Amino acid sequence: MTTKAELYDVIRRPIVTEKSTLASEANALVFEVAIDANKPLIKQAVEALFNVKVKAVNTVLTKGKVKRFRGRLGRRNDVKKAYVTLEEGHMIDVTTGL
Repeated sequence: MTTKAELYDVIRRPIVTEKSTLASEANALVFEVAIDANKPLIKQAVEALFNVKVKAVNTVLTKGKVKRFRGRLGRRNDVKKAYVTLEEGHMIDVTTGL
C-alpha cells in the first residue's frame, strides 16, 4: 500500500475548464497526473483519496509547445491528463479543494 503523500504525487491537481465541465455531466473528472503514472495507479489514488468507486480511467499526454520568451525559444512542459469516470451514485466536488 502506498502512503497518502505518494498518492498526492500521482494526482497533481484537478483541471477545471469548459471541456472538463462538459465531461462532468457524464460523471467524469479530469486531473493532471504525474507523467509516469499508469491507469491502475491513478485508479488506486482516486479511490483512496476521495472514497469513491472508479469505473474507468483514460489518459492523454499533451506535448509541450515551443514558445518565445523575451526573444529566446523555450519549451513548455509535457502534461498528462487523466479522465476518470466514476461509478453511478459516486461524485467528487472539485471546487472545494483537495
